[in-house]
Amino acid sequence: MKNRVQLIGHVGQEPEIKNLEAGKKVASLSIATNEMYYKDNGDKVEKTEWHRVTAWGKTAEIIEKYVTKGKEVGIEGKLTNRTYDDKDGVKRYVTEIIANEILLLGK
Repeated sequence: MKNRVQLIGHVGQEPEIKNLEAGKKVASLSIATNEMYYKDNGDKVEKTEWHRVTAWGKTAEIIEKYVTKGKEVGIEGKLTNRTYDDKDGVKRYVTEIIANEILLLGK
């Protein structure tokens, strides 16, 4: 099996683009996916999940040019986990998607 994830969702905020040495770009954004279901009593429940996405190189350049808050996108990539210490010294754990492809959807 491969480490592969595909999501379709809406961008939650304007993507953050950083220019690194040698002209390489990295884009960071969050994508919301929604799930709707009905409880046994008939009540409708809508659940939103937020996903952190990081893209490098050409994919980051496409995001910089065409992706804005609210845009519907499809993302394909892999899941990765990392840790870091916050400003108070507390260890934080992050799961994110490293995107290698993006599909621009909607209008």
